[in-house]
Amino acid sequence: MAGMMAPMWLQETFDVPLVIQMTDDEKTLWKDLTVEQSMKMARENAKDIIAMGFDVGKTFIFANLDYMGRCPAFYQNIIRIQKCVTFNQVKGIFGFVDSDVIGKIGFPAAQAAPAFSTTFPFIFGKDKLPVLIPCAIDQDPYFRMTRDVAPRLGFPKPVLLHSSFFPALQGAKTKMSASDTNSAVFLTDTPKQIKNKINKHAFSGGRPTLEEHREFGGNTDIDVSYQLLRFFMYDDEELERIRISYSKGELLSGELKKIAVETLQSIVADHQRKRQDVTDAILEQFMTPRKLNYNFNGVDSKKY
Repeated sequence: MAGMMAPMWLQETFDVPLVIQMTDDEKTLWKDLTVEQSMKMARENAKDIIAMGFDVGKTFIFANLDYMGRCPAFYQNIIRIQKCVTFNQVKGIFGFVDSDVIGKIGFPAAQAAPAFSTTFPFIFGKDKLPVLIPCAIDQDPYFRMTRDVAPRLGFPKPVLLHSSFFPALQGAKTKMSASDTNSAVFLTDTPKQIKNKINKHAFSGGRPTLEEHREFGGNTDIDVSYQLLRFFMYDDEELERIRISYSKGELLSGELKKIAVETLQSIVADHQRKRQDVTDAILEQFMTPRKLNYNFNGVDSKKY
């Protein structure tokens, strides 16, 4: 959810089209999931994205396993990219080994193809336009490969905007996992579950005793409740007040957790209400290939 906030801000601020790729093929290849399970999961994930409030007139969401059959230009660009990257290169970039299924070797090209505007001829026509890709830092290898390939195919190099991960509840040295329900707050959690997770599992930057905390203060750099507020509290002045107060020992760990609980409860409850309104019909509007409405420096999208 947090990773989609930046693209939505960019769309609203600059009146630009947004294309969102759902890599359900990747889930099938890397996880113990069937094609059908991955496709269903992608649609549910897309509904979560839509619930954030993206403009349907400027947003196209597609899933690889579905879109491949709808638009030949997608597969054509995948093949163009695959011709530019050797097996040795993908092994070096992604660490593939001989026991990996062959689908993994070919997948990076499917991840890369949406960085080329001609993959979406119904939006951009044949124009080879510059692209900005907001993505999590772990996706960087895919698009470094894409930047190497792009000039050889006559496209501008895509520009990346990296986002960091927010920590697992147990702290930065642990990993967030969907299989461990206590490692993160999920969009499906109830207010009670959110409260219990943060109170019981959120790693604290507080001192071992009240006396030490009052004297030396807490460490916001490792405190998970504060780190969550850095992502989800909109009021920068209030966030800074909390940081100073906690660092001085004026604000206790339990009080900081309470602020984090209330903040996340409000955000998750709001998302759940909006998510209920996202019907299959609305999902199809976002996932149907079509022209988008936007304006590039005074050039209307109707040009395309």
